[in-house]
Amino acid sequence: MKKIISLFLAASMLAMLFTGCGNEKKPTTSDTSVNSIRFLNFKPEVATVYEKIAEAYKEETGKTLIVETAASGNYEQTLAAKMGTKEAPVLFQINGPKGYLSWKDYCADLKDTELYKHLIDKELAVTSNGGVYGIPYVLEGYGIIYNKEITDKYFALKNKAVDFNSMDGVRSFDALKRLVEDMQKHAEELGIKGVFASTSLKTGEDWRWQTHLANIPVYYEFEKNKVDLTSDDINKINFEFSDNFKNIFDLYINNSTVDKKILGSKIVDESMAEFALGECAMVQNGNWAWSQIKNISGNKVKAENIKYLPIYTGVEGEENQGLCVGTENFFAVNAKASQEEQKNAEDFMYWLFSSETGKKFVVNELNMITPFDTFSADEVPDDPLAKEVINWINKDNVKSIPWEFTVFPSANFKNDFGAALLQYSQGSKSWDDVKKLFVEQWESESK
Repeated sequence: MKKIISLFLAASMLAMLFTGCGNEKKPTTSDTSVNSIRFLNFKPEVATVYEKIAEAYKEETGKTLIVETAASGNYEQTLAAKMGTKEAPVLFQINGPKGYLSWKDYCADLKDTELYKHLIDKELAVTSNGGVYGIPYVLEGYGIIYNKEITDKYFALKNKAVDFNSMDGVRSFDALKRLVEDMQKHAEELGIKGVFASTSLKTGEDWRWQTHLANIPVYYEFEKNKVDLTSDDINKINFEFSDNFKNIFDLYINNSTVDKKILGSKIVDESMAEFALGECAMVQNGNWAWSQIKNISGNKVKAENIKYLPIYTGVEGEENQGLCVGTENFFAVNAKASQEEQKNAEDFMYWLFSSETGKKFVVNELNMITPFDTFSADEVPDDPLAKEVINWINKDNVKSIPWEFTVFPSANFKNDFGAALLQYSQGSKSWDDVKKLFVEQWESESK
C-alpha cells in the first residue's frame, strides 16, 4: 500500500511540474481544435447525412468534423451570432457575391486550395481582386418540368393546333404559348385539370416566382448593360424585361389547375402533388423537386417521363437558352481561424469531393450535381431531374442562365414583390403597378 501511495504522489508531482502549477497559458481554441473542423451547415434537410459523413471522416482520417446546422431561414443570423465566439465555424457558406460582401473580412483566399484546382468552370467561383473567396460545391438547375407521357398524348391528337409533333419543337415562348393554350383546350381529353400546376402565391411559398422566375429578366438586363455583380451598379434596376416576366407568369396562371383568384392559398407541396398525381402536365421547379414527386402517395409519373424545358419568356435569341443553372452554396473558410484550422477545413473539402467514401455520400445521399472534375460521368445522382440538368448543360450551342437572384437586395424586396404578384393575379393591382414596385423597392432596399 505504501508503494502504491508513493507512486501516486510521484505521479502527481510530475503532473504538477509539467503543468507549471496552473500558471501556464490555457489552451486556445486553435490548440484544442488542431484535429477538428467546425462546420456550420446551411440545409437542415441534410443534417443527418453530414452526421454520417462526420463519422466516416473520423474513421478514415482521425479528424473530427463538428457539424452544426442552422434552423431553416436563419443561417445568416446563426452565422453572425457565432462568428465572434469560441464556436465560430472554420468552414461555412456564403450565397454568392452578395454574401461575400457581407463576410469578406472572414473569407480566406482559396485560390491555392486543392479543391479549387479541380473546379471545372473557374468563373463559377466568388472572386475579388484576383482572390477566390467562395468555391461552389453543388450545381442545381430549374426550369419547366413536364410529363412526357401527357405531352406525347397531346401530340397524338388528330385535331391539335400546333404544327410540331414533339417537345423538340418548343424553343421559344411563342411555341410554348401555342402549345400550352391548345393543351388547355384539350385538358379533358388529356385527363388533366390544367396544363400548369397551381402557382403557389401564399406568403412564404412564393419563392419560385419572386426569386427564381424573376431571375430571368434580371439576368437579361444585367447582361445587356454589362453590370459587374460585385459593384454598386447592382443597386438600381429598370426591370427592362418586365413584359417578358409577365408573358410567362400570365401563361402559368391562366392555364392552371385552379382559378387564379385562389392562388393566395396555394403552397409548393400542393403544386408538386398535382404534378405527381398526373393532374397537370407542367410545373416550374428545380431538380430538388424529384424527392417531392417520388414520395407523393399515389404518384403516377414515371421517372423516364420526367423532362425539362427552359423557361422561355420571349427574349430575342432565346432559342439558344438553357435551364437556369447555378448555386447559392459556396464554401468559405474562416480567415480568422488558425492556419491549422484553415488547413483542416481545406483538407475536408477536398476529401468530400475526391475520396471514394466522400463521393459516395455526395452522389447517393446529398444527391449533388458537382462542378468538379474529380467525378466521372457515371458519378451522378440517380434521379431524372438531375440527369436532365446535366443533359441540358452539355447541349451544344445552348447557354445556361446563371443564378443572379443571389444579388437581389433583401428578403423584404422579395416578399413585397411576391405580394404584388398575388394582387396582380387577383386583379387588384395593374402590371404597371407591379413594375413600379419592383424598381422602387429594389433601389430602396439596396440602400
